[in-house]
Amino acid sequence: MSPAAVFFLSVSMSVDAFAVAVGRGTSVARPRLAEALRTGATFGLVEATTPFLGWLAGIAAADWVAHFDHWLAFGLLVAVGLHMIHGALRSDGVAPRREPRGAALVLIATAFGTSLDAMAVGLSLAFIGMELRGIVAVSLAIGLATFVMSTIGMLVGKAIGTRFGKVAELGAGVVLCVIGAMILKAHLAG
Repeated sequence: MSPAAVFFLSVSMSVDAFAVAVGRGTSVARPRLAEALRTGATFGLVEATTPFLGWLAGIAAADWVAHFDHWLAFGLLVAVGLHMIHGALRSDGVAPRREPRGAALVLIATAFGTSLDAMAVGLSLAFIGMELRGIVAVSLAIGLATFVMSTIGMLVGKAIGTRFGKVAELGAGVVLCVIGAMILKAHLAG
């Protein structure tokens, strides 16, 4: 996977955590740096772990799906991308749920909830034959991008509001669909 693809994948996987952090930031008058760093670290650690776990599951199942793995990778990435696009376009007027501040278990549960897409991406990367070194690099890049974006999202939440989070989520969904299509095209082309 090219460095540009890793970059775009990392940013795409971080957008949902960014949107949640923006939501958390809007619920606090002035989020403190320590709280923003804790939020970023929690989201970043969880988001770095889940693609690797998905990759391990994919490696275990690789022999069973070897003949159609490229279709599975394409399907998973496009499904996650379309889900993100749908969430961004949905205009139900419902504000993001606001968790009680300082609730570590709620923060961790929210981090896991936003990282399920990264697990699906890890699974799809196993299906296309990514090696251990590659998934470690991808997982670390996703974790770092999520840490940075979640921390920033928490700090600037009040200023930018949830509308920008929806625009970012829409763009990330489109990027995932494009990456899925590129994987399928590369496999079918040779």
